[in-house]
Amino acid sequence: MTDTAKPGAPASGSGADAVDRRRIRLIMTGLLLGLFMAALDQTIISAALRTIADDLNGLSQQSWANTSYMITSVITTALYGKLSDIYGRRPVYCTAVAIFVLGSVLCALASSMTLLAVFRGIQGIGAGGLMSLAFAILTDLVPLTERTRYQAWFGAVFGVSAVIGPVAGGFFAGLDSFLGASGWRWAFYINVPIGLAAALIIASMVRTQPNRVQHKFDIAGLLALVVCLVPLLFAVEQGPKWGWGAGGTLALFALGLLGLVMFLLAQKRAGGAALLPTPMFRNPLFSVYNGVNVLVGAAVFGALSVLPLYLQMVKGLSPTQAGLMMLPQTLGIVVAGRVAGPFVTKTGRYKIVLLSGLVLMVVATFWFGTLTEDTSLWQTGIAAGLMGFGIGLCWQVMLIAIQTGVSPQYMGAGMGSFTFFRQIGGTAGIAVFLSMFFGAVSEKVAASYRDAASDPAYTAAVNDPSVTGQAANKVLLGAREGDVPLDDSSFLDHVDPRLVKPFLHGMAEAMQIVFVVSGVMLLVALILAAVPKEKRREPAAAPSGAGDGKDDKEPAGRN
Repeated sequence: MTDTAKPGAPASGSGADAVDRRRIRLIMTGLLLGLFMAALDQTIISAALRTIADDLNGLSQQSWANTSYMITSVITTALYGKLSDIYGRRPVYCTAVAIFVLGSVLCALASSMTLLAVFRGIQGIGAGGLMSLAFAILTDLVPLTERTRYQAWFGAVFGVSAVIGPVAGGFFAGLDSFLGASGWRWAFYINVPIGLAAALIIASMVRTQPNRVQHKFDIAGLLALVVCLVPLLFAVEQGPKWGWGAGGTLALFALGLLGLVMFLLAQKRAGGAALLPTPMFRNPLFSVYNGVNVLVGAAVFGALSVLPLYLQMVKGLSPTQAGLMMLPQTLGIVVAGRVAGPFVTKTGRYKIVLLSGLVLMVVATFWFGTLTEDTSLWQTGIAAGLMGFGIGLCWQVMLIAIQTGVSPQYMGAGMGSFTFFRQIGGTAGIAVFLSMFFGAVSEKVAASYRDAASDPAYTAAVNDPSVTGQAANKVLLGAREGDVPLDDSSFLDHVDPRLVKPFLHGMAEAMQIVFVVSGVMLLVALILAAVPKEKRREPAAAPSGAGDGKDDKEPAGRN
């Protein structure tokens, strides 16, 4: 708790109130810096990942650089709240920042994709606290009537990071070196000054008193969740290499399913101490909309993990150019947020916004499914803008839809489930879709080269020793037999355009599979979201005073 006169309310008296509000603004700055760091890290790395993977010779392993981060952040999110209840918000938040900064430095020093995946997992441990504790500290600081105004700042941080991240990631990836380190490593080093500033502000301004209350930790549920997630994701990652029917793959799937059963049993046995209290799932609204949340998370994160590869590998854009091409998507997210929030607040209706967002996302992903090596970039930009607008509409109101199915005593856990299930879906989506792409690309490229045998320009290039004798072209021609180089794609910058066209065509076809599957998943989510009857929220009334405590009703649509 903070040292305000009353938890969640400003101190009385105009002078004390002014001091308290200044301190709140400073604390908000620290929280926003922490959130910005965590949100930026996801977007900045996506734009730089191809360059990172090429440098570390591990393009086919890149999914683990994202999934390890998301797994650890999902698992630790639920723990930070209980730890902060016992030991106080300030030390636990500063610990989360320290872990995140340490992970960032280790990532910048990584010498292989395996080490990068491990260090990204350390980053994720810290990220779980940065996101969950920001809302906990805000709850301590301000009354309910003012809280939505500050929560809007949190939403703005994600919008800003979505705009800055791809451009900054492309910029760093495009630098050969800076201050003695490879350019992409600064995509991680940038977290050090941001994290130090956030920790210093929170450490000096947040004053907490630990609640010496014994909390039961759902250790069994946590361990079962690890047993469930890690084997399943590892099976998906290695399935194309080992074979889906191989003993090792089947054993991992069996272990993951056993972990799922163990997790469900642990949640039932833990009762109120569970990571996800089971009584919440008795409400069909809560269960259905969280199912939609998982599907949307998987489809969006999975598809958007492949789109930067299309822009850089198939279209030949630099990392910076690819980052700029993502701006229509981020602009769509920001604009949609400005439209959806006021609409839901004024009308109390959320379902039409959610369904509209899903429709736009379905259209966008199937549009992505038509992309080839010859598709104009303006078409890709429009599809990305539609995707972003759909995401902004959908996720802006998804939390509201989930809250309508949660009873008041489980509201905190219900709100936490939004991030939990979205991250679960996103983690699985990245692993599954990238595995799907890398599993299909060799066959698609080989088939494309077989079809190219009737192309006179390709035949002339193949029969020209001055072309086939070049090192990059030798690597490329090996793909005709299915030997597609997946760990270092930098040779594409030096190949003959006649020889590379079938290669790019096959790559695009493999990516199309991912986008079409993503579209089908979103279509299922759309149908599922249309089933529950809307539980209308009352439109928000203007509060009679700022923080006067007279209006304890949370305004609709401003969560």
